[in-house]
Amino acid sequence: MTYLIMFAAFFLLLLIGAPIALSLGLSGILALVINGASLTLVPANIYAGIGKYLLLAVPFFVLSGNIMAKAGISERLISFIDALIGHLRGGIAMVCVVVACLFGAISGSGAATVAALGVILIPAMVEREKFTDSFSTGIVASASSIAVVIPPSISFVIYASLTGVSVGDIFVAGVIPGILMGAGLIIVVQMTARKQNLKPAHSWMGWGSVWKTFRSAFWGLLMPVIILGGIYGGIFSATEAAAVAAGYGVIVGLFIYRTITFRDLIEIVIDTAKSTGGLMLIIGGATIFSYVCTRYGLSTAVQNILQGGNSIVFLLICNVVFLIAGCFVDANSAMYIFIPIMAPVAQALGVDLIHFGIVCTVNLAIGQFTPPVGMNLFVASGMRIKGHEVEVGELSRQCVPMILVSLVVLLLITFIPQISLFLIS
Repeated sequence: MTYLIMFAAFFLLLLIGAPIALSLGLSGILALVINGASLTLVPANIYAGIGKYLLLAVPFFVLSGNIMAKAGISERLISFIDALIGHLRGGIAMVCVVVACLFGAISGSGAATVAALGVILIPAMVEREKFTDSFSTGIVASASSIAVVIPPSISFVIYASLTGVSVGDIFVAGVIPGILMGAGLIIVVQMTARKQNLKPAHSWMGWGSVWKTFRSAFWGLLMPVIILGGIYGGIFSATEAAAVAAGYGVIVGLFIYRTITFRDLIEIVIDTAKSTGGLMLIIGGATIFSYVCTRYGLSTAVQNILQGGNSIVFLLICNVVFLIAGCFVDANSAMYIFIPIMAPVAQALGVDLIHFGIVCTVNLAIGQFTPPVGMNLFVASGMRIKGHEVEVGELSRQCVPMILVSLVVLLLITFIPQISLFLIS
């Protein structure tokens, strides 16, 4: 009965528009009150959830992404990739997919990637290549979800904090799955462009243009190299890498690109504090929710049921659970709710925890552009770019081919572990 009341309260709060952090926290507290537990457990568990050294990486990664976004790296990346492949059929849409992967490696956030790329690329795809408004917005929403999988990903940091796996290993393991997701979306772009007989937006611009735009984008492209190289090379930890990335972003923005000022930097820090504060509230609420599941035996009951099968059945169940969860809650909340329950089962069934983390994260990435409440759908639809506005319903229908091809990639990643583990084996 406790679980029914808690989950009913959680979904009711979501339906009336309560923030996800409040929905998780209040429903968990309600369950504690019903069972007569002391509410002193609430602050203790919230602190235990957010007071982890590894989670210090989160605000630094958010800060570095905000700095590089403000510094204009998205425009430089778009110019570089456009010079490289923009002359092909569907070139600008493919530019969107590739740049989403690259920008995701800088920002680590799907919603931030939608906001940074959509305002530039949606009008370009519609006006220059004649894609429909809904398809153009859909490809931005779906491609931006790859930011959750391409390192450095905040979701990977949270997964590592919950399971104890190496941050460096799971970062590296996300590279090939992220590229495969991008390749799947490029296939959708090509099929759509050929079906509609669309022409390239421009002719080949020459290697001189490629070199010029590459030099402009170089300092932004170097950031993920520094992060991954530093962590995997043993130079610094994930938290230290995040701090280095933030410092590097300040140097690039202030002194190399010279596109931000010290006043801008103050605004960026304030925005970062707001974003990090919101994320930590979600983690705190999810910690209470997860604690209740563990304290009153739900976690054990679910583990006993799942351990009765084999690894293939278990991974299929996880795919269904995380796909559904990703449609309703953000990736970080889903991690805190489900990973403490499912990770021990995965380990008991012989599933590599790095591979399991990639499978879970890809599921949640797909959920970001899956109806009814995929976060990227609402961010993309809510941008309201003049002349290119798309309602969520139409955007959802347009994303169906992108969801299907992403599910094919998900199945490959699920049942061929070496796709994830190849670079770290």
